[in-house]
Amino acid sequence: MIVVFGSINVDLIVPVPRLPRPGETVLGGDYALLPGGKGANQALAARRAGAEVVLAGAVGADSFADIALDLLRRDGVDTRLVRVVERPTGCAAIMVSSDGENTIAVAPGANASARSDQVPDELLSAGTTLVGQMEVPPSETALLIRRLRGCGGYSLLNLAPALPIDVALLGEIDLVVANVGEAAATGSDPERLARRLRHGLVVTRGAAGALAILREGMRIEVPALAIEPVDTTGAGDTFVGVLAAALDLGSTLETALHRASAGAGLACLARGAQSAMPDGAAIAAAVDRLSP
Repeated sequence: MIVVFGSINVDLIVPVPRLPRPGETVLGGDYALLPGGKGANQALAARRAGAEVVLAGAVGADSFADIALDLLRRDGVDTRLVRVVERPTGCAAIMVSSDGENTIAVAPGANASARSDQVPDELLSAGTTLVGQMEVPPSETALLIRRLRGCGGYSLLNLAPALPIDVALLGEIDLVVANVGEAAATGSDPERLARRLRHGLVVTRGAAGALAILREGMRIEVPALAIEPVDTTGAGDTFVGVLAAALDLGSTLETALHRASAGAGLACLARGAQSAMPDGAAIAAAVDRLSP
């Protein structure tokens, strides 16, 4: 079983011909309000990839909460550990250019009120895969990782957005996933960072695929799907969710990485984050199409 401790947002998406420069206004098309947040996105991606998923986080007592949670519940993500707080539901303002690139600003809102004690002890065991990110208080994520380590479970931390991480925590984490910029922001070279982790580091590289560096020094390179992207907004979260699902279901890291890369590519073929995430059958069919 997967426990995701993370952010729950509504995405305000504006399509634009190109991303604006600082101080510039660019006229866009019709906006859309869609469910998002790294925690919610990764929970849905893992669920669609075939895992049993419980999501813990926080939303406000507002209409955005319904938008944020509806699709998760319809797809079978267990949301009983999502608490309602006085702060507004988190919101991300996203501009997506005609070539599929994006720029994002996040107002955390209720996500800042997520607490590790929302996850009861009975959900933490040797059979638990914990997925965390950096959009809820890192200190709470750290507490949960350490609780899980005492139970012998598997932890996966996505270093997004790039925020400082307690060096002492690294030895408690099994796997870290970061893009190139996030990995660089740790101030440590990838090989050194991988040696500090229990399992290793996965660096996602967009169209160049992904690279896993294991603690023992072994490297696994995985190609990306050859696609023409429509919207890359949910690709990274899809990668993390599909990777976690495959590992939780017993796949080797190499197999899980191939599934994650295929899933991330498919998620770029439609607009929005959650609405574009593929199911297990689509991912399986796409693995064979990964570019050499």
